[in-house]
Amino acid sequence: MTVVMIEDLDPTSADAGVAAHYGDPMREQRTLATAVGLVDRSNRDVIAVPGDERASWLHTLTTQHLSDLSALTASELLVLSPNGHVEQHAYVTEDGTTAWLDTEPGAGVGLLKYLEMMRFFTRVEPRDATAEIAVLSLVGPGAADIFPDLAPPRLAAVPGPKFAAGDVPGHATSLYSVREFEGGLARRVPLGVDLLVPRETKTAVIEKLGVPLAGLWAYEAIRVEQHAPRLGWETDHRTIPAEADFIAPAVHLDKGCYRGQETVARVHHLGRPPRRLVLLHFDGIASDQPPVQGTPVTLEGRQVGFIGTAVRHHELGLIALAVLKRNVADEAELSVGDSMAAIDPS
Repeated sequence: MTVVMIEDLDPTSADAGVAAHYGDPMREQRTLATAVGLVDRSNRDVIAVPGDERASWLHTLTTQHLSDLSALTASELLVLSPNGHVEQHAYVTEDGTTAWLDTEPGAGVGLLKYLEMMRFFTRVEPRDATAEIAVLSLVGPGAADIFPDLAPPRLAAVPGPKFAAGDVPGHATSLYSVREFEGGLARRVPLGVDLLVPRETKTAVIEKLGVPLAGLWAYEAIRVEQHAPRLGWETDHRTIPAEADFIAPAVHLDKGCYRGQETVARVHHLGRPPRRLVLLHFDGIASDQPPVQGTPVTLEGRQVGFIGTAVRHHELGLIALAVLKRNVADEAELSVGDSMAAIDPS
């Protein structure tokens, strides 16, 4: 089997340490889209948070409602700046004694630093657990057949004061079901099932599952198709949660008293965010390589946004997630370098 690592293609990539593909990226994409494949995402940073007060502590520091976090449940959370800009995004998975936070490669240092700074006299002991836990992802509709006891992701209402009366989308917390698996945890997520396993057992778990392997290129193509944002790719220093579609999975609009809450509430009740996340389709491209993260998107010579993640999709061709100014019309003819791009209206 030919294994091409991310760092072989881009030594500066934040995704170094995992496979880009195993010889046939398009076939791997089709496997993830129609069946199930296993993606090594063990380069993700992991923070362990044991301690009796971990749930209430995380509840006060993040955008998610976690005060009643119970064993074998999971969700997503954000850490915001005082002005409401996205600083951190992580999944939180609770096993009954420890809350495990897994985040983007390289983001764990900043997340752990913030958690340690906010400990004060709280009974919690956050630590870097990246060397302990590896993240693997089963992606595709067939993941449900391997873990039929894990229910699909759902929104669950939790008690709490509302900013405003009425049935407003987002007034619930995203809950992902969890079960024990091979000394670790299996977590149902929108793209399939994530496995948090002891790092020393990673190879054995992969062999035991016997699922076709797919590289990160295939995973990213499916993620982009599904409009799923990624910290550091679809975000910049100015991003607020509503601009990158983080509200539904990671922000609970009924809870209060967390850093950056005022910005979330103001945008939710008084108007739309200044930017939005869109899917772009390209009409021909001069380069053999998709545009890199941060490439300007222009309209009539004026920059109106930036490229987040661009990929070659097995059915859709070259596509990208991009963050654009809110006032850019869906029918606008956009330029990315020497190429033309159109907004997917769906």
